Amino acid sequence: MTADNNNSMQSQGLYVWQADNLLAATAALNGHWQLGDGQKVIEQGNSYIEVTSCRIATDTRAIEAGDIFLAINGDNFDGHDYIDTAVTQGAIAVIVSRPISTSAPQLVVSDTRLALGQLAAYRRQQHPDLTVIAITGSSGKTTCKEMLGSIFNRLAPTLITRGNLNNDFGVPMMMLELSDQHRYAILELGANHIGEIAYTAELVRPDVACILNIGTAHLGEFGSREGICQTKAEIFHTLSDEQYAIVPDTDDYAKQLRQIAATHTSHVLGFGTSDVTASDINIKPEGSEFTLHIGTDKREISLPLAGEHNINNALAAAACAYALNIDIDDIGVGLENARPAKGRLNSQTLGMHHLIDDTYNANPHSVRAATKVLAAQTGTQIMVLGDIGELGEAAVSEHHNLGRTIAGTSIDMLLCVGEYAHHSVAGAQAVGGINAQAFNDKVSLLQYLQPYLQAQQAQPCTVLFKGSRSMKMETLIDALVKE
Repeated sequence: MTADNNNSMQSQGLYVWQADNLLAATAALNGHWQLGDGQKVIEQGNSYIEVTSCRIATDTRAIEAGDIFLAINGDNFDGHDYIDTAVTQGAIAVIVSRPISTSAPQLVVSDTRLALGQLAAYRRQQHPDLTVIAITGSSGKTTCKEMLGSIFNRLAPTLITRGNLNNDFGVPMMMLELSDQHRYAILELGANHIGEIAYTAELVRPDVACILNIGTAHLGEFGSREGICQTKAEIFHTLSDEQYAIVPDTDDYAKQLRQIAATHTSHVLGFGTSDVTASDINIKPEGSEFTLHIGTDKREISLPLAGEHNINNALAAAACAYALNIDIDDIGVGLENARPAKGRLNSQTLGMHHLIDDTYNANPHSVRAATKVLAAQTGTQIMVLGDIGELGEAAVSEHHNLGRTIAGTSIDMLLCVGEYAHHSVAGAQAVGGINAQAFNDKVSLLQYLQPYLQAQQAQPCTVLFKGSRSMKMETLIDALVKE
């Protein structure tokens, strides 16, 4: 890489990785450079290694000329097996946990997955002007992230978690996408095991750490809501009095979360009933209107996202922005321009019928929220519900209770599919007043739903689709629309 190219990358705000800073970032993992012929670089010094790149990649399918390839070991693959492919496609160096026969210079570390985290942490340290907002919770993370992105992107370049890159692999991958031009980063921190949020919070060092709620998502992994509470509260562990903690006032675990946060910082803000609140709430089928209150300031908000639960998400986003001294008018404009992520209560029409795609993922808390959204719609209301995963021993009771909850609303029909479908239907039938049916697979459900909708010419229907990611419930919508 020439000096001109190096200067060009820097002028674009791209962070430049070279032999020296790669070595510094991985020092704790015994990182050392080795030439392709197996010669360890000691006497010549690291300047002997010519590495200049602005991108570290872990997937050979996305490798571009000039990238550095980081070989990750997964459950069903070993990235070291693809090093030749990476080099052939233009990788100028590789990061490995064992020496490999390759023509490219290789940075050898004790653990490449940990190296990914160390590289992300180093990148964070090299960006002192960056302000990080980290959010977690059992539900609402993606929507709140989009709201925050809408607020902060208007003010300055902002990095926002893409897709579901919110675990101990995805979070550092997002951090490596930072450019020097970014002034804010909005990051989701998810968890499916104890200690995962503590690890990612240590990497990103948030200036504002927000917990949206404590539900029952991943109940199977954590054993209890108390376990979930303790795990989510790991997001506060790196805070000091220079940073802010944001807690949900109306959550069952609000008191515990506030107490934990207060052991790390004196700046604890609540949303719901204390520091950031809503009044004059008017719920509509496609959104809501309310008055946002922040301290003594207030502003009318027209939120274009359906569901009362999204008002709570908006309050959380507003609290995060308030912690960073963002004006209430800037917060309001950002909220009013927010748009739902794909699979988060997106709407489309099918003839005279209305389809609502809420298939991105599901947990008991988000299913109940979706139920309220559907109950506010017009026409015949139909819930199409797939299995909810990761509930452990509580799976049967949770699905049964969801059936009871759905039957207790104005919803007309409940169509369930999956291993636990009959438990949800049994719960609904115990309450009564709803047409509830279980299907073994999506094909048989579609064979029932499709002709039903075609026959309803005089009465429009609203159909909401929901289920865990593993159920891929969006395929039902695709099948209906294509017909």
